[in-house]
Amino acid sequence: MANSELAAKFSARLNIALPPWAMVIASILSVQIGAATAKGLFETAGPGGVVFLRTLLAALFFWALWRPALRLNSRRALVSVLLYGLSIVSMMLAFYSSIERIPLGVAVAVSFVGPLAVAVIGSRRARELAWTGLAAAGIVLLSPLTNAALDPLGMALAAAAGGFWALYIYFSRDAGRHVPGNAGLVFGMAVGALAGLPFGVNGAPKVFTDPSLIVLAGVVALLSSIIPFGLQFQALKSMPPRVAGLLLSLEPVIALLIGAVMLGETLGLREIAGIALVTLAAAATARGT
Repeated sequence: MANSELAAKFSARLNIALPPWAMVIASILSVQIGAATAKGLFETAGPGGVVFLRTLLAALFFWALWRPALRLNSRRALVSVLLYGLSIVSMMLAFYSSIERIPLGVAVAVSFVGPLAVAVIGSRRARELAWTGLAAAGIVLLSPLTNAALDPLGMALAAAAGGFWALYIYFSRDAGRHVPGNAGLVFGMAVGALAGLPFGVNGAPKVFTDPSLIVLAGVVALLSSIIPFGLQFQALKSMPPRVAGLLLSLEPVIALLIGAVMLGETLGLREIAGIALVTLAAAATARGT
């Protein structure tokens, strides 16, 4: 069977098996497990090296799977792909640099300012604003994960990641509309890898000195890029940015739980209350899609 035929059937099965909201939730699980795993590579490659490796490996995987034509049909499509790719690498660099300095759950909670802004901007009815407000209240409760002093630069980087996250939501949808098939994802990830090269050129080669680190880098690329970006790209083609923004409110919830299991971060009553509020808002949004 030709690769293009295999890719078409794979993409079709993905769309049938999971509704858009389920794709978003599955992508969140994958990316947060990948983020916790990626911290094991920071000492060797640094955040920039990890970002470059995961985008490069993801670009190669998606290219091998879908084999898109090596050209875009319009200048608008080119701009969409460039903006999408730059938003990917900017979001990754800011987020990974933040979790090098502050806990995973805190970084995700602070960076959620981006998707929350998307949800607020897209809200038109009182009910929609109410769910957005509920999610915001949960984020406020989730933010102080520990009593330790938080690194100001880490907090600033997390906030910057949130801004790039909001741009990613819009640019992903835009690329999906202006670039046929899955080519937007392939080209966007390639742009991200090229843009991330200057940040990873020093650290990334160190990974290839140890076979175990090579395997770990592959796992990070699979969990943090290949699975989540593939799912989100499919979902955001048909999901309004407002709905995507509220569904992504599950991100800090899952980050807190994964941080507790994989990184030893503890949960207090405030965090549990925040989880309940965010989960309720996300579930209500999913029910309406």
